Amino acid sequence: MSGIRWGVVLPQGWRSDLTHLADPVEQFEAMVAVAREADELGSDSVWLYDHVQAVSGVPETTFECWTSLAAIARETRRVRLGQIVTCNSFRNPALLAKMAATLDVASAGRAFLGLGAGWDQREYDAYGFPQPYPSTGERLTRLDEAAAVVTAMLREPVATVEGRHHSVRGAQNVPTGAGRSPVPLMIGGSGEKRTLRTVARYADACNLTDHTDPAFYRHKLDVLAGHCADLGRDYDAILRTASFSVVTGTSDGEVTARLRGRDRAEVAAGSAVGTPAELVEVFGRLIEAGMEYFILYFHEPTDLAPMRLFAREVVPKLG
Repeated sequence: MSGIRWGVVLPQGWRSDLTHLADPVEQFEAMVAVAREADELGSDSVWLYDHVQAVSGVPETTFECWTSLAAIARETRRVRLGQIVTCNSFRNPALLAKMAATLDVASAGRAFLGLGAGWDQREYDAYGFPQPYPSTGERLTRLDEAAAVVTAMLREPVATVEGRHHSVRGAQNVPTGAGRSPVPLMIGGSGEKRTLRTVARYADACNLTDHTDPAFYRHKLDVLAGHCADLGRDYDAILRTASFSVVTGTSDGEVTARLRGRDRAEVAAGSAVGTPAELVEVFGRLIEAGMEYFILYFHEPTDLAPMRLFAREVVPKLG
């Protein structure tokens, strides 16, 4: 094993993880507290989902991703700040590049730009995002063009990119970031024909989600490597990240209690479930499959005990 790099998805309400707190200010402070703890524990990064209403469909607190990260930037010292992932349809990509550069400066070079095609039609319909709801093919075309725009604007102070849906002509982005290195672009999605090819063309990192089966990752990474070979891109220059939930406890009984009646095998198909010793095995297999970086949502995330347990008992045993 070559070690583990990991980040933490913060509670922001999208997964109904702040409903136990009544006051919205208290809810925001709870999110910030998890970010501070991740910073202290040695996590590499903190992340927020880019959704604007709760996945439950019930009107519940859901904090907006980018403004929240700007606030969190000033409350933390070392963690990187990312989105898992920005929905391309929610913002003009040129404005998004400007936002990413500003966040990078505000955090002294800690910004990560996550980008995806978007998927929740309910949000499109409710908020008036591109209508009618774009087809999968159109959303993937828009993603590819947006990746070209943000890549250009985060690397050069003046950029021109021509596309069918997204174009910039002499767009200025000064500064492009904190100046140490360009804000890295991470593209989320596992589509083999188009999304992973966009990764190979533009991204500094890929993000694959909701699986703990090493065979899934091996296959997707083989596809990505093929696209890299076709395009003349260095496969090893792309950071390979996975994101999923973690349910853990000091004993098997505590793990079972945290599952709250859900079937363990069913949950484990897409999440890391088990005691620290069991998680060492799960993550070890994924590292052997080629994954390098894990973005983790700890079940009941305002309870800091599972994240602390992971940092104390799992991370050191993975290198």
